[in-house]
Amino acid sequence: FPSVFPSHPDLPCLVPCAIDQDPYFRMTRDVAPRLGWKKPALLHSKFFPALTGSKTKMSASDASTTIYVTDTPDMIKNKVNKYAFSGGRESMEDQKAQGANLEVDVAYQWMRFFCDDDAALARLADEYGPGPVRAGNKILTGEAKAILIATLQPLIARHQQARAAVTDDMVKTFMAVRTLSF
Repeated sequence: FPSVFPSHPDLPCLVPCAIDQDPYFRMTRDVAPRLGWKKPALLHSKFFPALTGSKTKMSASDASTTIYVTDTPDMIKNKVNKYAFSGGRESMEDQKAQGANLEVDVAYQWMRFFCDDDAALARLADEYGPGPVRAGNKILTGEAKAILIATLQPLIARHQQARAAVTDDMVKTFMAVRTLSF
């Protein structure tokens, strides 16, 4: 970005992205030296699963696959309860006895991103997933989804409040092409 950092023309660039963007990144690495720029580096991040499961992809055109930052608390609750893929067992008895498959359970996978309390996340894994903690009395999928809902609703509400405070002038200032100084 030589136009943004003119006093640092050799400044390396780090691009965080998910694995699905890798082909575009590889093309960028091929083209950058031809333009006289350094090759950017890539940081692959974890792929955030769709509500409907890790085998599906989030889509802006399919509201059942994600939570939008414009969703109301009721919409969040309904989407999670209706669409969040469960790693729970076939029956309530099996779930209480064996626990959920946390590798595919969307409520748990999303909590890995949104729960900022490591002890609470570990407790959820112990009480909901397989293992000796609460063996025979594991929490049910509905309870795990309720924990996710209780985590997402205030997070989205805070974002909506902050977004409502943004003015057109603030956006114009932020988006203006300008030289950054460090």
